[in-house]
Amino acid sequence: MRCIWHLLRNDEAATAVEYAVLLAMILLAVIGAIGSVGVQSGGMWGHTRAELQRFGF
Repeated sequence: MRCIWHLLRNDEAATAVEYAVLLAMILLAVIGAIGSVGVQSGGMWGHTRAELQRFGF
């Protein structure tokens, strides 16, 4: 119990939590960007495949 109380009173623990929140926000932004690029590139590759099939490749 003393260890938990020390962790709650320690200023470094608050900094670790702030870094964890910052990392989570960055990860959400990266995942959103990858998802958006994936959707756009999927359409591009679908169009390319259709054009290749049209010419018999």
